[in-house]
Order: sequence, then C-alpha cells, then structure tokens
Amino acid sequence: MAMKSKTAKQKIKKPWGGRFSGGTSQAVEAFSESISFDKRLWKYDIEGSIAHAGMLGKQGIIPKKDAKLIVKGLMRIATRIAEGGFVFREELEDIHMNIEAALIEETGEAGKKLHTARSRNDQVALDLRLYLRSEVKETIGLVGGLKAALVDLAQRHREIIMPGYTHLQRAQPVLLAHHLLAYAEMMDRDAERLLESLKRINVLPLGACALAGTSLPIDRLYVAELLGFDAVSANSMDSVSDRDFVLEFLSDAAILMMHLSRLSEEVVLWSTEEFSFIGLPDAFATGSSIMPQKKNPDVAELARGKTGRVYGNLMGMLTVMKALPLTYNRDLQEDKELLFDTVDTVKSVLDVLAQMLPVINFRTERLEETAGEGFSTATDMAEYLVKKGMPFREAHGVVGRAVLYASQKGKRLEDISLDEYKGLFSGLFDKDVFQVLSPRASVAAKKSLGGTAPSEVARRMAAHKKEKEKKKKDKKGK
Repeated sequence: MAMKSKTAKQKIKKPWGGRFSGGTSQAVEAFSESISFDKRLWKYDIEGSIAHAGMLGKQGIIPKKDAKLIVKGLMRIATRIAEGGFVFREELEDIHMNIEAALIEETGEAGKKLHTARSRNDQVALDLRLYLRSEVKETIGLVGGLKAALVDLAQRHREIIMPGYTHLQRAQPVLLAHHLLAYAEMMDRDAERLLESLKRINVLPLGACALAGTSLPIDRLYVAELLGFDAVSANSMDSVSDRDFVLEFLSDAAILMMHLSRLSEEVVLWSTEEFSFIGLPDAFATGSSIMPQKKNPDVAELARGKTGRVYGNLMGMLTVMKALPLTYNRDLQEDKELLFDTVDTVKSVLDVLAQMLPVINFRTERLEETAGEGFSTATDMAEYLVKKGMPFREAHGVVGRAVLYASQKGKRLEDISLDEYKGLFSGLFDKDVFQVLSPRASVAAKKSLGGTAPSEVARRMAAHKKEKEKKKKDKKGK
C-alpha cells in the first residue's frame, strides 16, 4: 500500500494558492525552494520593487499614498535584512515571495498591490540583470587590479632576460617584462569582453509580466530611467525566457579563467626545482603533512583547478537552456547557483593572484643563465645570413647543420670558430656573427612592432600606464 505524502503545514496561504485546495508536499517544498541561495538577490529585488511601486503610483494604477507606503515598507525591510534581523522562510519559496509577505505584514492592504502588472517571471529576470550589472562592473575592476600588478611587476624587472618557450622547449630569449605583459594583454581583452556584455545586460525586462505584457497602463521607460537601464526589452516572451546575458557572462568568465589558469600553470612550473625561476613567498604557499622540505604552490594550483569549475558552470547553463520551449520554465531556477558560483570563484581568483604576484621572488641569475642555453639564438644567426643575402630557407638549413655540429661536439654556437663557420657551413660568415649570438643582443634586435626589444616593451608598458591614468581621471570625473 503506497504511503500518502506528507503535506507542509501552511503557515500562510501561498500567493498563488487560490487555484489549490490542498497543501504542498514537504518534499516538494524542500525540492523546489530557492530562498536558500536566491536570498542574496534581496537588495536588487527591493530596488526593482521600489521603482515598480513608484511607476504604479505615477501612472495612477494604484493610489500614490499606497505607493509611498510600499516604498517606505520596502526600505524598512531592506534595513532589517542588512542588519541580519530578517527571517527567510522556506515555505515562501523564493526571495520575491519572502519580501512580498514581509511587505504585507508591514503595510497591510497597500502591500498587496505591489505585484500589480508584474510576474515573478519578469521580476527574477530584472533581479538577475541588476545583480549581474553590479558584479560585472566589480569584476572589471578586479581584472584591472590584476593587470596593474602584472604591469608593475614588469616594470620592476624590465631588464631581466629569460628563455621564451614553444612546445615547452626553450626557443628564443625574451625580456621577463615582455612575458608578463603578454598576460596584461589578455586582461585587456577580458575587461573589454565584460564591458561589452554590459550592453546586453543593461536591458529592462520588467513589464513583460508572465509572458504577454499587461493591459494596465504601465510606463516601462520610466522604470528603466529609475533603474539606470539603457534599453527596454522588445518582446515580452523573449524578456522572461532570455538568459543569453547569463550565458555571455559565463562564457566571458570561462575565457578569463583560462587566462588565469595559464598564468597559474607558469607559476607552478617556474617554482619547481627543474625550472627554479621563482621562489614563492611563505604567505602564498603551503607545506606537506609528511615531507618537511616541501613548499607547494597551492594558490596557483587551486586557481588552475577552479577553472574547471567555471567551465562546468557554463556547460551546465547551456544544458539547462538547450531545449526550453518559450517562455518561462522552472528549469531556469537552476541559473542562479551556476551564476553565483562563477561570480564568487572568478572574483576570489582575481583577488588572490593580484596579491600574490607582487611578492613573488624572481631568481634573475637563473633566468639570465638559462636564456642563452639550448641554442636559443639560432634564429638570430639565420637572420644574420639573410641580411648577407642568403634566402631564409637556405639559412635555416645552414644554421640547423651548425646546431647539429655544435651539439655533437658539446659546444655552444659561440664556441665554434670563425674558420669552422666559413669552412664547414658558409663563406658568408664573418667575425661579426659573434655579435648576434648573445641573448641580450638577440633581445635588443627584436625591434619589430610588438617585439621583445627593450624599446618596444617600454613603449607598451607606457601605453598600459597611460591607460591606467586615464581610467583614474575618468573615475574621478564621474
């Protein structure tokens, strides 16, 4: 015999309860509630409700005195939540119904009028847009902070040479500053993507109601003005079902985390004994519970690991959305935890890396020493022959044979004598060939736009600093 499901004790009647004669199963209450996580939207829910109430009063849809009572009641509720004196109730399902129930307790009949000309469908879309608009702006600031740390680090080490890599094999000498500024360029693109996403986030959905709009004379443009939205959504059905703005942020966040993971991977590699390029500060490393000698790059490893978490959130949201018919479906409740977790993860990684990078100790002697190993100036020798008139493909072969010869003899390129160069490889070699074989000469010669020459790196560093100063002035001017 099947057991009857238990029903929750109805402490209050559900706002949607008119259609129902029975209570809701306790299992359903627990399964479907979202207040445990969407309560963090309270500030935005109240902000949107204040604007909505103001519009309802302005349009004469509700009496202005009721609109004023509603606004005052919402402000009192905001104070209670901020001070920790508000009790969120699971049986009220979500942040919207928790605040509405509290408002009715505060204001009586007036509070019952707030939900006129809106639905939780357009209300939650509004809350998410307000929340994400705020968080994207904060994330852009954190990206800027990490970029500033990279630029400052590059400035402090602007004369240090290190090996550049392809395929994780030593390739050509580069300035350490040039390597660090590569990540600054990534941060620029990340900030640009996030900034561009604000255009699509900053669109007002409120007024779409459940899916079809309303017969009441609302003024959506007025609400948009009150809330600082640049545009109003054009289709009520799309308004309540659209989560493209969430997906776009999650995608931007995944790309950003990929960049942070690449940077973290290099910190991990460089801190190994095999590389020995950096020493990690005690404050940003941990030890082993069994091996006393260990100093582990846990911060970088965690940043690298959390990247997979953000990727997973993006794929989770894409999967939620992939087969949803129009318009609102309860599946969309799943967007919040994915979004909140991504925001929290990205911000925490940006913050900790920005604190860690400035205190990393670069072992400059080791960097300089390894910059010249592995025949890293072979390309410079090939370009030397090109300047003497030899086609590059032929020069590539000549230098390749010289590298093979040096490798077999246990020599460096600069250890081969001029007679050997002339007799074994090409008569175009002259004594000036040895001037191009040092790592510092190699770096100095890379003056092509965007190259690693000190003059080019200094130019790009100055551009980054100029941009930073401009942003400071623009911020002060606002």
